[in-house]
Amino acid sequence: MQYDVIVIGSGPGGYVAAIRCAQLGLKTAMIEKYSTFGGTCLNVGCIPSKALLDSSEHYHNATHTFAEHGIDVKEVKVNLPQMIKRKNEVVEQTTGGITFLMKKNKVDTFEGLGSFKDKNTIKITLTKGGEQEITGKNIIIATGSKPTELPFLKPDGKRIITSTEALNLTEVPKHMILIGGGVIGLELGSVYARLGSEVTVVEFMDAIIPTIDKTLGKELQKSLTKLGMKFLLSHKVTGATVKGKKVTVTANSQKGEKVVLEGDYCLVAVGRTAYSEGLGLENIGITVEERGKKIPVNEHLETSVKGIYAIGDVIKGAMLAHKAEEEGTFVAETIAGQKPHINYNLIPGVVYTWPEVASVGYTEEQLKEKGTKYKTGTFPFKASGRARASMDTDGLVKVLADSTTDEILGVHMIGPRTADMIAEAVVAMEFRASAEDIGRISHAHPTFTEAFKEAALAATDNRAIHI
Repeated sequence: MQYDVIVIGSGPGGYVAAIRCAQLGLKTAMIEKYSTFGGTCLNVGCIPSKALLDSSEHYHNATHTFAEHGIDVKEVKVNLPQMIKRKNEVVEQTTGGITFLMKKNKVDTFEGLGSFKDKNTIKITLTKGGEQEITGKNIIIATGSKPTELPFLKPDGKRIITSTEALNLTEVPKHMILIGGGVIGLELGSVYARLGSEVTVVEFMDAIIPTIDKTLGKELQKSLTKLGMKFLLSHKVTGATVKGKKVTVTANSQKGEKVVLEGDYCLVAVGRTAYSEGLGLENIGITVEERGKKIPVNEHLETSVKGIYAIGDVIKGAMLAHKAEEEGTFVAETIAGQKPHINYNLIPGVVYTWPEVASVGYTEEQLKEKGTKYKTGTFPFKASGRARASMDTDGLVKVLADSTTDEILGVHMIGPRTADMIAEAVVAMEFRASAEDIGRISHAHPTFTEAFKEAALAATDNRAIHI
């Protein structure tokens, strides 16, 4: 079977690439080794974690803020099986939607493991047994990533778990020891902290979410501490043992002091590794990077073999679903002869804790390192009428603008609904808006987005009105 494009992997990058290729008139096939489409994001990542985050936030509000709102409830308790069931239903509906989109766009789909026989021939080891070969003029590798494992701390899937198992626990942990203070760990850790678990975070670096602007990390740690989470920063985990239902984790501080933690679950969330094995890349002369197993690509996201592209988590850059989507569209349009572009500096990053964290553009640390002269404007949500009305006053918005031109260089937010608010900052920066531009745009009152306007005004000659 001959195709214009074959996509290996059905995550956000893969299925978006397949749809865009089909829209552009290219005969397209997509291969997925699992029985459902959507990859990590839809099945065991973005979508199910957000379902649990929302459910746990409802419970937390019922037990902590309803009374102040004048809502009296009695005997509120966690029904974890129902919570997991609802999460699974959300996943099923979402992955089913991808199946519909494949049929709608006339993309041929194959269930099995795809690997290169040669640069134009893909062997599919079918899930239901047997093999099949298809050929394509262009191949897009979109195989995503998997949780990174520490060589001295192997998950057993029961007491020492990864994010995948954390989405399907049958009980609320008494004490969850969380190894890694990054996005995935903090999101899932906050789910169980809201449900009543004691959560202790062990992080090697001196700050949580260390790749995002440091102001946000400090503010988030304050909020999560109020939730009851504990943090051991600058600590290196040295091992873990399981005895019955007890997990013992050992770690060393930077000063060499040994710490011993005991809990009933240990969640290992130290990042993700590109999923590039089993593709038969050696058959076509592609060598992956030793660290991270990522596939090298050029500025067109083409590998060292002409006509073979790679996108998403399996290549360099942030491991974000929306980055993969943009790259899927980019490659499809490149194959069709168009000249698309991606500004990687303007792909936002989000942490879906509560308060939410969102960031785009340069961080303050990066601007200092570059020697760029900049000015800063901040506005706290405690000064926002809308935030006070909803009792969501933790956090702030920070705008970084060029000292000379006033062009916005970075926007960093922590607060209510900042995952949605950051889109305005992305649009502004795509059109190279100045801080004053945002300050002069009318924002509806009362809204959370007024905090962005006020922060922009603060960066424009310290003109914030409401503080």
